[in-house]
Amino acid sequence: MQSASHFWELILGTIIALLPLINPLASAPTFLAITEGDSRARRMQQLRMACIYMVVILVSFLVGGTFIMGFFGISIPGLRIAGGMLVAGIGSTMLVAAPSEAVVDDAAQHAARAKRDVSFSPLAMPMLSGPGAIAVTIGFTSLATQWLDYVAIILGIVTVAIITYVTLRLSERVVHVIGTNGMNALSKVMGFLILCIGIQFVVNGVVGIATDPALLKGIRDAVQAH
Repeated sequence: MQSASHFWELILGTIIALLPLINPLASAPTFLAITEGDSRARRMQQLRMACIYMVVILVSFLVGGTFIMGFFGISIPGLRIAGGMLVAGIGSTMLVAAPSEAVVDDAAQHAARAKRDVSFSPLAMPMLSGPGAIAVTIGFTSLATQWLDYVAIILGIVTVAIITYVTLRLSERVVHVIGTNGMNALSKVMGFLILCIGIQFVVNGVVGIATDPALLKGIRDAVQAH
């Protein structure tokens, strides 16, 4: 029973952590801008491939996260702190960003239009699976102790991809209904949630270092020596 509970907690935790970072509602104006001029069928095909690429990118970092950490000698608390600082930075930027009609970089928009296929770049990366989402995904490797945990996290990633697909598929209606002010307000709320997630990652990393058995043993030995 505890194993089943942990399985569903990992799925829900993955969704809660990734969804504010990917933020498909806030990405809707950008998606519409870089696919402007495409037929609806072409736009939906680009969206499907982008969501598939997003899953492949995040799952690759999830599966290869342990190898990457071992190769570069990165500890789990260190990864949590670094990822938390990155995520918190993204959240704080969203909180203090000036309201705008649509957050779209003109150069990126023109470059995207010039390409035949925009599903991988800039849609899948960096719009849907940017540095923040990748950092959070690698951080989840510290929570996976068996193959079933990886399955749960992957299911969470796939669920986020489905939510993203449905949201962006309805993006024309969403932007029209919510409006500019609603999109700006939503961006602020998402920014605050992302900031909280980032800070919690840092806290978990610091607690992990402070409660490390090797560190505690070293402190105890030092105290006893005096």
